[in-house]
Amino acid sequence: MTRLIGLLAILLSACAQVPEKPCPVCPPPKPAAERAQYVEAAFAALPGWEATRLEPSLRAFLSGCPRAPATLLGACGIATTIPLGDEAAARQFFESTFVPYALVSSESGDSGTITGYYEPILRGSRTRDETNRFPVYGVPDDLVVVDLAPIAPEVRNLRLRGRLDGRRVVPYYSRAEIEARGENFRAPILGWTADPVELFFLQIQGSGQLELDNGERIRLSFADQNGHPYRSLGRYLIERGEMTLEQASMQGIKAWAALNPDKLQDALNVNASYVFFRESADPRGASGALGVPLTPQYSLAVDRRFIPLGAPVFLATTHPLSDQPLIRLAAAQDTGGAIRGAVRADFFWGTGPEAGAQAGRMRQSGKMWLLWPRGEPLPRTD
Repeated sequence: MTRLIGLLAILLSACAQVPEKPCPVCPPPKPAAERAQYVEAAFAALPGWEATRLEPSLRAFLSGCPRAPATLLGACGIATTIPLGDEAAARQFFESTFVPYALVSSESGDSGTITGYYEPILRGSRTRDETNRFPVYGVPDDLVVVDLAPIAPEVRNLRLRGRLDGRRVVPYYSRAEIEARGENFRAPILGWTADPVELFFLQIQGSGQLELDNGERIRLSFADQNGHPYRSLGRYLIERGEMTLEQASMQGIKAWAALNPDKLQDALNVNASYVFFRESADPRGASGALGVPLTPQYSLAVDRRFIPLGAPVFLATTHPLSDQPLIRLAAAQDTGGAIRGAVRADFFWGTGPEAGAQAGRMRQSGKMWLLWPRGEPLPRTD
C-alpha cells in the first residue's frame, strides 16, 4: 500500500511539473467558456449605415417594446413619439438614443456565422389518416422545467428540462426515445402531417403553419423543448461522407432524405433535441422567444447570453450564396438551440416557400453591433 501511495504521489507530481504531457491521473482541462467583448464604435464606422433604411427597423424595435427588458424601456418611450414613415426622425432616434458596440467573441473574433430561418407551411390534417401519419406534439404533461436563476444568478439563462422518476428529476426523452415510444408517448397532438423531414425542419425553425385540406391554417408557435442539445443534421451527414459542405443546405438535406429513406430515422435521431408547439391565434404572424410577432427581414434570433432580447442589432453580412451585401438594423427577438455565440445570428426571412428558399441556403460570414441605450451599463455575460 505504501508503494502504491508513493507511485500516485510521483504521478501527481509529474502532472504538476509537466502539464503539457498526457497524464493518466490529471483530468482533461475544461474548455473556457466563451466571452464577449463590447467595443464602442461610431455610427459612421458601421458599414453601409448611412445608406440603410431605418424606419422599418424602428417599427420592428417598437413591436418588441411590450416585452422589452427594463433597460430598453426609456428608448421604447422615445420611439413611440416618432411619426410612422418618417425616415429622418427614425435615424435621429437611433443615433441620439443608442451607442453601437462591436461584438467580439473570445472564440471567433469579430466575425461569426449568420444563418437564416423562416415560417414553413406544411400540408396536414387535424386527425390521422393514411397520408398524414406523423404527429405534431404539444407540450407533454410530464415535462418538468427547472429554473435555477432565483438561487444561482450565474446560470440565469439556463433552464433545465426533465421528467420525474420517483423523486428524482432525470433527463427528458430524446428524439429517438420519443419516436420509439410511438403511441405510448403521452402528449397533446395538435395535428398530423405526411412528411417526417418537413416536420423535423418545422422544429428547427421553431414555428410554422399547418394547412388543412379545406384551406384553413393552424399557426404553430414554439412552446417548449425536451432539454437535449441541438446537433446539426447537415454536419452529421458531411462527417459520414453522405454529402459535401456545399450540398448541406435545407434543400440538399431534403433531397438526400428522399434518396435514403432507410437511413433517414437514424439520421434524424442524431439531433436529440425535440420541439413542442402550441396553437397561436395571433393573426400578426410567427412569434419568437420574446413573445412578439417577428418582422420579416428585420428580426433576428441571437444568443441571449450576449445580446438581450429586444435590443437593436446592426448586421453586416451577405445574401445567401452571394457576395451581395445584406445590411440591416434588426431587432433581437428570438433564440434557437443552434444559435450559440456572441457573433452568431439567425436572420428571419418570413413565411412560405420563397422565404424558405432563402433561409435554407443561408450560411454566411457576418459582423454584428449591439445598439445599447446611452448611459446604461453594458449587459453582463458572466
